[in-house]
Amino acid sequence: MGSFQIEGGHRLKGDITPQGAKNEALQILCAVLLTDQTVTVSNVPDIVDVNKLIVLLKKMGVKVAHLEKGKYTFKADAVDPHFLDRQEYKTDAKQLRGSVMLVGPMLSRFGKGSIPRPGGDKIGRRRLDTHFEGLKLLGAHFNYSKEDHFYTVTARQLQGQHLLLEEASVTGTANIIMAAVLAKGTTTIYNAACEPYLQQLCKMLNKMGAKIAGVGSNLLTIEGVNTLNGTEHTLLPDMVEIGSWIGLAAMTKSEITIKNVSWDDLGQIPVIFSKLGIELQRKGDDIFIPAHEDGYEIQNFIDGSILTISDAPWPGFTPDLLSIVLVVATQARGSVLIHQKMFESRLFFVDKLIDMGAKIILCDPHRATVIGHDFKSSLKATVMTSPDIRAGISLLIAALSAKGKSTIHNIEQIDRGYENIVSRLQNIGAIIERTEN
Repeated sequence: MGSFQIEGGHRLKGDITPQGAKNEALQILCAVLLTDQTVTVSNVPDIVDVNKLIVLLKKMGVKVAHLEKGKYTFKADAVDPHFLDRQEYKTDAKQLRGSVMLVGPMLSRFGKGSIPRPGGDKIGRRRLDTHFEGLKLLGAHFNYSKEDHFYTVTARQLQGQHLLLEEASVTGTANIIMAAVLAKGTTTIYNAACEPYLQQLCKMLNKMGAKIAGVGSNLLTIEGVNTLNGTEHTLLPDMVEIGSWIGLAAMTKSEITIKNVSWDDLGQIPVIFSKLGIELQRKGDDIFIPAHEDGYEIQNFIDGSILTISDAPWPGFTPDLLSIVLVVATQARGSVLIHQKMFESRLFFVDKLIDMGAKIILCDPHRATVIGHDFKSSLKATVMTSPDIRAGISLLIAALSAKGKSTIHNIEQIDRGYENIVSRLQNIGAIIERTEN
């Protein structure tokens, strides 16, 4: 098990370039199973979750070549569907939440998709109903083994249908899209998720020969085709990492430029950080955050009531950044209510921030009120453990702002979502080291 040793309280300065998007990568890499031709993917992040998926694809029979940093080719012309029945697959796939998106393409192309109950962050219930209800409506036969928590869907030929999703699940929508592109007839998906990474998946599939209309909206129309071709695709920068570096700059009063952020795909992210009083300057496709020498002040609503920041399906604010926003608010002027609607365990890391001196009231599993210090009282260094990816990076930001030496254990959680984080932070002046216990 690894740990971070951090000396906080120092100003940072310089440029940082976001990695390729983790959530897009997981969708795109599963989609390579839809063709027997070569798919080239660039800007792939070197992180644990993505690397595990690449290893799993190799074991399934996909030919993978690493061309250069962040660039791979995939050729799924020798996939073994029977590998899904082996214990090795069940063991490997359950360690990775994103493995659930293997089901749609495997079902669509090979007639069978299976997945163990997937792992990932322990942040509350994450239902798979949307995935399998959609696939069943397309004609798949569903089976769930309670003994080993193993889901299986089979079908000789999927048939297009009109689907109204119960929730705008990103991974559920992705799975159904990947199943529908090779189905017979036309599929419509209403209440589809429409975040940029899902748009990227649709654009890549269309380049491969799929016929998907309505990309970017919550109503997709998919005309099934017989086969898909190879293509080349480049991942967007990771919007959650961009938000993390905005929060880091604010908390450490640092002057940081975040390079090549794809501004037009950031949605509400600049708006929400601006409401916290953080100045963001657009310079080309970069974000420049000046040193906030005088701190930053949270806006109230126009009627004077306390600001509430909550998550919502795209184009709403991503739930993955609420932990960052909460940490940033601990040093703001003013107060804010953080409402995490989707996951009932994601705010439980606030006890660690309270131990560091933050003024936070955990109202219930979904809501926390933060009373900012306005930098009049800095957070105290401490020893803590990372419970999940997003809470882990939030605690790291808190530690970098706190005076003194902090230790964060279980940093493998952070490794799952952030590439080479120690060297990248060191390059902008952070005093941080990784140790192995």
